[in-house]
This record gives sequence, structure tokens and C-alpha cells, in this order.
Amino acid sequence: MAIARIGVIGGGAWGTALAVAAERAGRPAVLWARETETVRAIARDRANPRYLPGIALDPGPGATTDLAEAAACDAVLLVVPAQFLRGVCRTLAPLLPGGTPVVVCAKGIELGTGALMTEVVTAELPRNPVAVLSGPTFAAEVARGLPTAVTLACADGEIGRSLAEALGSLSFRPYWSADLVGAEVGGAVKNVLAIACGIVAGRGLGDNARAALITRGLAEIVRLGVRLGGRPETLMGLSGLGDLTLTCTSMQSRNTSLGMALGQGRTLDEILAERHSVAEGVATSRAVTDLAARLGVDMPICAAVDTILARGGAIDETIAALMSRPLKAEGA
Repeated sequence: MAIARIGVIGGGAWGTALAVAAERAGRPAVLWARETETVRAIARDRANPRYLPGIALDPGPGATTDLAEAAACDAVLLVVPAQFLRGVCRTLAPLLPGGTPVVVCAKGIELGTGALMTEVVTAELPRNPVAVLSGPTFAAEVARGLPTAVTLACADGEIGRSLAEALGSLSFRPYWSADLVGAEVGGAVKNVLAIACGIVAGRGLGDNARAALITRGLAEIVRLGVRLGGRPETLMGLSGLGDLTLTCTSMQSRNTSLGMALGQGRTLDEILAERHSVAEGVATSRAVTDLAARLGVDMPICAAVDTILARGGAIDETIAALMSRPLKAEGA
């Protein structure tokens, strides 16, 4: 299928960066943002100072507050926070032509339902084929045109390849996959594990502890992904191991930096009050812990993060409880 114009729903850092990536690939982008000031800044100054300060948007995408304008494109990227995705899809449904591919770019699991983002989109936009874009990406680096590789998962091979070709450029390289579940689980759970790694850094517990968290956290990702029908090899790829490694080892990550502040003794409310952007791992920690319990999947690190964030658990006591769990074989 031919994809000439790309609509991007969401004017935050990641949505803006993806709109710039589409423009670089020769596909004019229409970026929808809720905030009028964001649209004005992009149109007037070729910048999004609220979410991507100091970065010139070159080439600059078109921007609008009219959702119908973005919905009229040949493919639509959904780049809104995970917990708001269902509401946005409901608003989008009467505007979006049937058959237009929609690409989930949010990373999370829905609170209350435990639904993956593709399940949310399929329920609300049943006439539209769904794909997932996920991988090791910091929005600022994509916007600057630095080399980036991602997973683009779609059950329909023709649509998946068309989307990859539409977004691919010398600086942005999508690898096609048919495994939507694997691509989603890796992207969602790594945000929770990044908060854990940030806490370790903030507490000064050392690089050994961080490496252990990344490795044992990957085991949790694989257990949940396989239980939901994903493929292990996907979880060892860009949207699993790649995204986990990037997010857990850099203070550019919203989730890692949030965890570090927690580890240094600040409260969650204080940290969130200072931020414009969403740290997806906060809501996902509760959602993934509930989902894992329902499915009988052992995810002790994610549960520990949920204990600290939502259940009033003390950091040192929660870490001690993790370290005193019964010893077992590594592959168990």
C-alpha cells in the first residue's frame, strides 16, 4: 500500500520527534497537539520548547489542533500517554476512515483492564489495521537525526513493510516483525524496571546491582511476554533487550531519573509536580503487577516497584525483601 502522508496524534516529545522522522523520510507529517501554544510554536518557530527544548525541528512538520486533519492521512501514529489512549481513540473513531493503518507508539499497560495498547486500539478502532512501533529511542536524539533503529510490528506483512518504508531514512531504521505482543511487552515493562534502576542509582547501591536488575528484569519481561503469546526472540531484540538497556542506563530516561530522585529521598508527588512529561512506568507498575498476579507470572522486581510507588513500601525494606527471596536456579 502507498503511504504518502502521515498523521501523528500527540504533540509531546516523542510525537514531535516521529513527525520530524516522517518528514526526513519524505512523508509530509501532520502533527496534532491538544495545546494551541505547541501548534503555534511549531508553525512559527519550528520548535517545541515545552517538550523538546533547544532542538530545532528541521524539517518541521505541519501542526494542527484539528484532529480530523491528522486523521485524513494515509497512516496515523498514536503517540499519546498509555492511560489516555482509549479516550483519544474514541474521539478519533468517527474521524478515521476504515482501513487506515494505526501505529501504536505508546508504551504501557492499561490500568484496571490490564489490556495491552493494541487491545485498546482494536476495541476502539475495529475497522483499522494495527501496528506497533517500539525500541530504544530517546525523542531528542531522533529529532536531531541521530542514528536510531526500532521494531515495527504488524500482523499484515504488506502493511508492515509499507509502514517501515514510509518511516525509514538514513537516520531512522525500522525492522519489521509480526510479533505485536512481544514488541509491546518489552516497551511497557522496561519503564518499570528503569524506575528500579534509578532507585538503585539514587541509593548508591552500585553498578553490580544495576546489572543484576537489568538481567533479572529481562527474565521478567520474557516470562510475561511468552505467557501472553509473544516470541522470546522478539524480547531479545530492539523492542526488548535494546529498549531495556537504553532506558535503564541513562538519566535521559524519565523513568530512570524519577527512580533516582526517589532513591535520593524525594517523594513521588514532589517529582511528578515538577514534570510536563509522563513517566509511563508509574502507572504501568501497578498495571503489570496486577496482570502478572492474574496470570500467575512471577515478576518480583515489578512488584517491588509497585510496592514503593503505590503501596507505601519503604525503599530499603523493599530491597531487602527482594534480596532475601529463596535461592533458585537462574533459569527458573
